Amino acid sequence: MNRPYQTADPVLYGMLKAFAAKHRQFPTEAESLMWKYLRASQMGVRYRQQHIIGQFIADFACVSPKLIIEIDGGYHSLPEQQISDEERTEWLEKQGYKVIRFTNEEILYNIEAVLEKIKYEQYR
Repeated sequence: MNRPYQTADPVLYGMLKAFAAKHRQFPTEAESLMWKYLRASQMGVRYRQQHIIGQFIADFACVSPKLIIEIDGGYHSLPEQQISDEERTEWLEKQGYKVIRFTNEEILYNIEAVLEKIKYEQYR
């Protein structure tokens, strides 16, 4: 039986699982701060950190209501990364997910506004 949280591509699962585990172990400062607010259903729904969906690893994902939170560091401003991010977002949205992105700076210096936007998107 396939459970709704089991969304990984089975061919890539082993590699993605190891990569996700490493990122959970060594998060960025912004990811650590965000997880402080998302873990243990503090936002009213359950989030997963470094959750595998298809061939991608979402920084944070809520399976229901299908919301993905991505935190973008400086390299996301590079043109080739922007194209990759757009393709990734398009694929995830075709799977029924809503993807919202924040920069490291937004998380670190304006967490209240970030949390308000997440709450808004959760209950949309």
